[in-house]
Amino acid sequence: MAAMLWCSTSQGPIRSPEATPAAQCGPLRNWAGVRTVRCACKAISGLEVAVAATAAAASGEKGVGEKGLAERLRIGSLLPDGLSYKECFIIRCYEVGINKTATVETIANLLQEVGGSHAQSLGFSTDGFATTPTMRKLGLIWVTSRMHIEIYKYPAWGEVIEIETWCQSDGRMGTRRDWILWDLATGEVIGRATSKWVMMNEKTRKLQRVSDEVREEVFVHCPRTPRLAFPEENNGSLKKIPKLDDPAQYSRLGLVPRRADLDMNQHVNNVTYIGWVLESIPQEIIDTHELQTITLDYRRECQHDNIVDSLSSPEVSENGSTNGVVSSSPYVHDQELQQFLHFLRLSGSGLEINRGCTVWRKLAR
Repeated sequence: MAAMLWCSTSQGPIRSPEATPAAQCGPLRNWAGVRTVRCACKAISGLEVAVAATAAAASGEKGVGEKGLAERLRIGSLLPDGLSYKECFIIRCYEVGINKTATVETIANLLQEVGGSHAQSLGFSTDGFATTPTMRKLGLIWVTSRMHIEIYKYPAWGEVIEIETWCQSDGRMGTRRDWILWDLATGEVIGRATSKWVMMNEKTRKLQRVSDEVREEVFVHCPRTPRLAFPEENNGSLKKIPKLDDPAQYSRLGLVPRRADLDMNQHVNNVTYIGWVLESIPQEIIDTHELQTITLDYRRECQHDNIVDSLSSPEVSENGSTNGVVSSSPYVHDQELQQFLHFLRLSGSGLEINRGCTVWRKLAR
């Protein structure tokens, strides 16, 4: 069967017909019949992609076709115990910012993507983000109520990261999903994240308790004992976010959702809120620091015709200081950090839609 070899670094065909399998000379792995190779440019390539899909489908080859091909090309799989899922991603040029590293929005989108891949690998519907048969029957969807992300090292353009995710129960009202991010080349943990999700009726937009039927469908695929991305005590993911005092020190008013910001559940995607929060960070912080931690509490839906105000102020610590806070993360040592509180509200009514907290570390020059 004819095949095409494509280099993910040079963004062109593999330049050596005798490309060496990466299993012999690089850290990438093989998944589901996908082979990785090393290009003449000395970069580990992307994927060996079958171009004769139609002919293969006609011959009855399993795994080819619209759904099968996507599953075949996805560099991810359930772990042997079936309780968590890992997937690899190459950081692309349109996913990096001015520092040539992935933006926090990119990281958040990849977390969402690997969560969706996990759900799809378990046979859940991709309509409404991992809905079960009972949820679809009752018109229920999952929505994010809290997101906490910590990034210890941002991956650069062309680097490959591996993300593991799993979900578990979080009381009677929802579930939680956790992630760990690695640099695939070094095995270094470069980030962690956790989130809380609740069920909502898609028509009434009211929250609903997770029923026993849904629990039976979901939690059979979850770890039997609690497994946390942040197991240490007093970690930042547990922090209660205080409401920002008015007036805020910094603001960006009149933010308007774009059509592209709406997700399949007809509300503004949770990653969009991250961008809105960062809009009111002062430029001097952007120029000298990078975001280490972001925590968001989602309080109210935002629709396509809403107008949003983004407010920020330095967070005052218990001793009255607004800076010089030392990180408690086991992955960050001896760094003074800047912390900010954030508040997103609907313009006009002033109704709160989101409150957040960010932590910034000094850029290494």
